[in-house]
Amino acid sequence: MRRGMPCWYKKDDTGLNAFNDAILLEHGIYTLLKRHFSQHHCYVPTMELFHDVTLKTSMGQALDCLCNKDGKPNLELFTMNKYNSIVKYKTAYYTFQLPVALAMYMANLYDPEMHRQAKTILMEMGLFFQIQDDFLDCFGDPEVTGKKGNDIREGKCSWLAVVALQRANPTQRKIMEEYYGRPDPEAVRIIRNLYEELSLPNTYAIYEEESFNIIRTHIQQISKGLPHKLFFKIMEKIYRRDC
Repeated sequence: MRRGMPCWYKKDDTGLNAFNDAILLEHGIYTLLKRHFSQHHCYVPTMELFHDVTLKTSMGQALDCLCNKDGKPNLELFTMNKYNSIVKYKTAYYTFQLPVALAMYMANLYDPEMHRQAKTILMEMGLFFQIQDDFLDCFGDPEVTGKKGNDIREGKCSWLAVVALQRANPTQRKIMEEYYGRPDPEAVRIIRNLYEELSLPNTYAIYEEESFNIIRTHIQQISKGLPHKLFFKIMEKIYRRDC
């Protein structure tokens, strides 16, 4: 489920045709760019950016998938460094850096330092956003998110799982090894209870407040003429979101 709706491959007997549908959608990007922007000054940089971000997102998805072997999560790979790499490539580039960089190109802003400063802030937002997503997957309202423990069922390298493994004693780690990545509701309940036992909801609440304040400070320190209001507006949209 995604946002309360079935994944595309689950709809209307789509199945593996979803792969081809995804390829058609991707190539549709370049058809639209050629039709509407081929004479625009940002056409080539925009094309290159889409290709670059598509590659990075695919790499992030690959890193995510490699944390599972034969359908079973490899908890030895669940480190914060690994998690940060997955989020950087799988989420932050396409969700945050891509749209802002595109807007900058459209506005004829090509200064590398300006792009570097924007990217630094946007990558922080991407990590913030994904950690929120991981938390909501487990502790959010399923009626709003459309998900309830999907990351646990699928054995994802989530922020909750990584922090739980950092804190777990030998007995708690055995619980993770036995139940994490199992599809049955009882396994999800056991892992969720373990997260609560390890005080992860409270840890997340502290992280959200501290990270929000740090990102706001970094926005205020931007010095290359970028509109601070844009970045504050993005943060307002994702801060304390519920879906």
